[in-house]
Order: sequence, then C-alpha cells, then structure tokens
Amino acid sequence: MVDNMAMLDKMAVLKPIYMPARLSSSKRVVHSEQYVADFFRSRGWSVEEPHDGPLSADLVIQRGKHRFIVEIKALSEARPDRVLPVLSMAILQAKSAAELSGNALPLALIFVPEASLSLVKHVEVFAQKFAKDVPVGVISERGEQYFSGEAFQQLNRLPEQPSRSSTSRPSQAINLFSDLNQWMLKLLLAWELPNGLLNAPKRQFKSGTDLAEAAQVSAMSASRFLQQLRSEGYLSDSSPHLKLVRREELFRRWGAAAMRTCPEMPCRFLLRVPTAQQIRGLLGHHPTDACLGLFAAADELGIGHVSGVPPYVYVPKLPKVAASDWPGLMPYPSDRPDLILRQASFPQSTFRGAINHDGLMVTDILQVWLDVMNHPARGVEQAGLIYKKYLLPLIGN
Repeated sequence: MVDNMAMLDKMAVLKPIYMPARLSSSKRVVHSEQYVADFFRSRGWSVEEPHDGPLSADLVIQRGKHRFIVEIKALSEARPDRVLPVLSMAILQAKSAAELSGNALPLALIFVPEASLSLVKHVEVFAQKFAKDVPVGVISERGEQYFSGEAFQQLNRLPEQPSRSSTSRPSQAINLFSDLNQWMLKLLLAWELPNGLLNAPKRQFKSGTDLAEAAQVSAMSASRFLQQLRSEGYLSDSSPHLKLVRREELFRRWGAAAMRTCPEMPCRFLLRVPTAQQIRGLLGHHPTDACLGLFAAADELGIGHVSGVPPYVYVPKLPKVAASDWPGLMPYPSDRPDLILRQASFPQSTFRGAINHDGLMVTDILQVWLDVMNHPARGVEQAGLIYKKYLLPLIGN
C-alpha cells in the first residue's frame, strides 16, 4: 500500500499540467457540487456541506450506517490521461479529510460531461490497483455513473458499448443467459438449495462487488449482469441482499435459452469391465474438465427417473480420435455405446457448478434440469420431477 500511495503522490504532483484551464472556473465547480449533491439526495442519501478548513472536502453524505466525506473534481474533458491524475489527487484529499473527520470514510469523485466505456474501464483498473481502500466514482451529466465502492453498487449505470457503425441502431440488451451470467444466477440461488446439489457458497450477496468476488468475474461484468436483471424486473428493489424475483418467468426463459445443440461423440471402452467403474476412473484422470451429466447425474443426485440412456460425460471440447489423454476409449458410432462425450455449450456454468459426489464429479441440479428438459428419452418427465422438487420451492421463496 505504501508503494500505491507513493504512486498516487507522484501522479498528483507531476500531472496537473494536463488539467484544463476551465477547471478553475468557479461556476463549473459550483455546478458539479450541486449536481452531485442532488444526485445523492434523489437516491435517498442525506447531504451536507462540511465546515471550511484547509483539507475539508466538498460534501458529506450519509445513508444508514454509511457515511462518506466526498472530494469532487470537475473536468471538461473525459479523457483517461486527464481523469486519472486528477482522480489520484481527489483520492489523497478525500483520505486526508476523512482522517481529520474521524467519523467518515473517503469517497473520491470525478464529474465529467459524459463517461465512455473506455474511461470507466480505465478508472476501474486504476481503482483496483492503487485505491483498494478508497471508493472512487465517475458521474457524468449525460447520466452515466460508475462506483467502485460496495455501498454504491446499486447506483452504477454503465455506458453503452460504442456502435461499430455510424448508422444509428437501437441499443442491444446484455444476454441475460450468457455462460458466466448463468453461473452468477446459480450463485444467487445457491443459498436456497439443499446441501450437496450445487458447488457454490451458500450465502446471500449484498452487492455486485460481493457477487463478483464469489463468481471470480470482473466487477464490471457483475454490475452489468445485475443492471440487466434489474431493468428486466428480476431483481428485488426492496431486499437488503441481491434477491431474484418473478422466478417462474425467469426459469422459463432460462430453460429456453439453454436449448442448444451440443456436439457429441458416442464412445466405447476397449476393456469389457463394468462401465460405471471405468467412468469413475476416466473422470479421475480429468478432475477439473469432465463431469457426469444428464440422467446419470440425476441418478447420482438421488432424483433419477429415466433408465436405459447411456451415461453422458461433459467435456470442454470433444477429443480427437484415440487421444492420449483419453486412454482406453474409442469412438463407437452405434446405438449401444458405453457412454457419450458431450461438449459443454456453457462450460463456465457447467464445470464451476459441478459437485464432487462420493468422489465422482457430476453436474449440479440446476444444470441437470436445463440439460434433460429437451432430451427425447423422457427428458420432459425427468425435468418436471426436478422442477417440482427443487425449483418450485425457490419460486415460493
């Protein structure tokens, strides 16, 4: 942290030459402070101006137990090479003011006319590298907001991706059921599922930062995901933690989004010994990139309903014929294979959620439900049983 603070000091001292002359305009300073004060007041925060002093910041904001002393810097240009040096100065001044106040945390804000996605990414990286202990934010007159602090995650409103064409096109919504988004959906539901059905922490998440850390994704990815959930009405506005609502419709859409043809390879073992024993040995050679799926996984989880279907084994990518890392296995394009290798359409969600069941990696209960519902071998019946036993209680909650 000493090195980080030294870096901030260096940037604050060496870079003021980049600051536009218009920053000295008292009108712009007053306007930025008033805009930020109105922004927080409209979102339920109390706002006051601190007493004058050599290191006093611009505002003090409070909501519940959260109290912050805010240093605001206004710029007329939103270029990263101008914003970051000024942000470093705001961080140092906010920290000094917070230490003097004794009862508030620091918050460093940059006020700009508009905030591009590139600027937000630069600020996010800068904050993670040099200001982990000081929340920072960017507020624009055009309406974009980005905050790194956990207390402000619900205020984030990220800029749209720039269009690659000069032709005006309607903005496209984020894919709510992308691979990583499905994984984050599982994390939001994990605390309500019985033990042993999903490899995820059983806890409630209070913010996007909290969710991003558990999901091992970037804070921006989690923020966009939650923003999309909220805009489509699937995230509670009143819960103290991140809580999914309108779940019946959400599950219906999730099931439809998972309908995707997966490349498959029917296989047979060279040795004619019990298949179950050989599958266990096979998965033992691939502990992180292979797992039992579909009906065989349902059997292992104690909710099997369909028999006579060859076991499915999920892999990130189908191996080449006679691959050395899949010994004792050969392609067998017939109607009676020992197992079927299936390439996962959503590998992050599939393998991260897989659980170790008595030494055998199997897909989680939500993944089993998604995978079997469209299988021709009585998959609808198996999916219905899982839905009734495990998903209906989630809808009730």
